[in-house]
Amino acid sequence: MTDMPYRNKTKVIKIGNQVIGGGNPILIQSMTNTKTEDVEATAAQIRKLEEAGCQIIRCTANNEAAARAIGEIKQQIHIPIVADIHFDYRLAILAIEAGADKIRINPGNIGSSDRVRAVVETAKAHHVPIRVGVNSGSLEKTLVEKYHGVTPEGLVESALDKVHMIEDLGYDQMVISIKSSDVMMCVKAHELIVKQTDYPLHVGITEAGTLIRGTIKSSVGLGIILNEGIGDTIRVSLTGDPVSEIVTAKQILKTLNLRKGGIEVVSCPTCGRTSIDLIGLANQVETMVADFENLDIKVAVMGCIVNGPGEAREADLGIAGGNGEGLLIKKGEIVKKLPEDQLLPALRYELEHWGK
Repeated sequence: MTDMPYRNKTKVIKIGNQVIGGGNPILIQSMTNTKTEDVEATAAQIRKLEEAGCQIIRCTANNEAAARAIGEIKQQIHIPIVADIHFDYRLAILAIEAGADKIRINPGNIGSSDRVRAVVETAKAHHVPIRVGVNSGSLEKTLVEKYHGVTPEGLVESALDKVHMIEDLGYDQMVISIKSSDVMMCVKAHELIVKQTDYPLHVGITEAGTLIRGTIKSSVGLGIILNEGIGDTIRVSLTGDPVSEIVTAKQILKTLNLRKGGIEVVSCPTCGRTSIDLIGLANQVETMVADFENLDIKVAVMGCIVNGPGEAREADLGIAGGNGEGLLIKKGEIVKKLPEDQLLPALRYELEHWGK
């Protein structure tokens, strides 16, 4: 990792009520999976994502009704909304005029230079930044032929070509994203592009997969890229409830010490010595601590009294199980022994009164 992270040197861009780049905190983004024109359903999903910790939301604007709905949705949410546009430049203009805080386009599939110019001029007039998005699955044929396949070099050249196209039209409020479902290709592309531009980067592993596979791929890919000091916003792309994307993204950032706040839960993998329902207890603790985002502490859930007390001392609060009972441990000291069914309520009480 460089002495000064690349993200500290990127251009500062304002997106609605958020600011990215220039060393500002890395923001978590997701995308709705509702029909955008269904305003109530889309706004409800966004509010649920807000509660989970989403900071920027993207919605498809794939028809006129969806583009116009952006304005109504915006009135019911509290985070910036990004309109995702493909092919039809008129939808980009409609979405901007409806109130989109940012648009995501690939100028290469918008059409003629006049159409790109019309989008850029509208964005400029409304002070709306443009995210230039390039995906390995839609790389131009000329670049595939030039590099003998889909390569990191081709992705970077494609993205920068689009950036220069918009710069030539007199606009520089941009964010770049270069995505691939190939983790190491994505890593290499980001390592290359940071040497050639200072625009902020939105980072993600596209089409990562279902919950388990997608979480692993995104954790590895984003972990490498972020740890190299690259990335100003992130998205974990999962096939499933988008709330899972936020939970995973927060944990990735927290694990890399790039995010503060929220309780870290550590738990042992269980073994033959375990005499309590550790798996059930650990899952209940994981769910419960979501209510205490204001606390920045570590909670340990251990399965036996052999190693439990010692390992729990490393945490601020801990539970070490026994035979139908367990120990409540605070700051390395045993507070009390409790029946198994009282461990969770006792832990909640300690969290509710933490620091008091």
